[in-house]
Amino acid sequence: MRPFAYERARDLESAVKSASVQADAHIRAPIQFLAGGTTLLDLMKIDVMSPDRLIDINPLEKSLSEITLDGNGLRLGALARMSAVAHHPNVEREYPVIAQALKLGASAQLRNMASLGGNVLQRTRCHYFRDVSWQACNKRDPGSGCAAMEGSNRNHAVLGVSDHCIATYPGDFAQALMVLDATLQIMGPDGKHSMPFHQLHRLPGDTPHIETTLRPGEIITGFNIPARPWARRSLYLKVRDRESYEFALASAAVALDLKDEMVRDVRIALGGVATVPWRAGEAEAFLMGKALDEANATAAAEAAFASARTHAHNDFKPELGRNTIVRALLAAASLEVRS
Repeated sequence: MRPFAYERARDLESAVKSASVQADAHIRAPIQFLAGGTTLLDLMKIDVMSPDRLIDINPLEKSLSEITLDGNGLRLGALARMSAVAHHPNVEREYPVIAQALKLGASAQLRNMASLGGNVLQRTRCHYFRDVSWQACNKRDPGSGCAAMEGSNRNHAVLGVSDHCIATYPGDFAQALMVLDATLQIMGPDGKHSMPFHQLHRLPGDTPHIETTLRPGEIITGFNIPARPWARRSLYLKVRDRESYEFALASAAVALDLKDEMVRDVRIALGGVATVPWRAGEAEAFLMGKALDEANATAAAEAAFASARTHAHNDFKPELGRNTIVRALLAAASLEVRS
């Protein structure tokens, strides 16, 4: 690990001010915020990230770790720990897709440390990105190429890919936020503002090293999840090589609003198959106003992967993704939901 300066934040305003004196994109900036550190420190140890300075925001945990639920919805502080939210009884009851997505991520030890804000900003697990002996990685070294294109790409993305990057977004919590219309609360050099969560992550395009729309010095302070009729009829299904402590090969977050077995509204977000948390809009549009049976779920899943682009070793992913969508939709439809 390279030498770096370390400081503890006194308050949010001073932390933001300290981190805003830089010109690089947020994810590659020389000044980084430290929360749980479960991704950042790993990347620093293997020299993939090498910030000059870390600003430890854990002293702000008391004011940024709330878990509150009222008639308007759910509020989660960015420094709330994954395990605290996953096992909160109100979250488990009212927003099961959030609790399930968090419980299926990482290990118990990591969930006790990892913050919600850090979780949605975690970086890809692409081995070409994380192994600096591979020079060709546009996400790590812009313009160097993408070794995964012709290399071992079984775990890589088939949706949202570009000619410059096929790395998969690895998280689970983000998909739950996508289907629940979550909003980010952000503090930056220009003050506080909010942003729909689906606007946070950027498709790789020709600049895969720029992963989010956050500006230098901006920090996520919380998540607002509005009360919605489909929130209770929601779930997260994760398919992986082993049952625990593994990233998704394909996953689906689903939220349904049904009346007389007809779809009044449906939300589907996919993980393990895309370069960013992926909203399956084509599948949702197909299902609107239809009965949720296996035939319609299958047709919707076909629509979700119509634009899939595979690379040899991940040719199986569209089929796996389609099957995951069908299973998740039918499971959500069968849930007994109390009003």
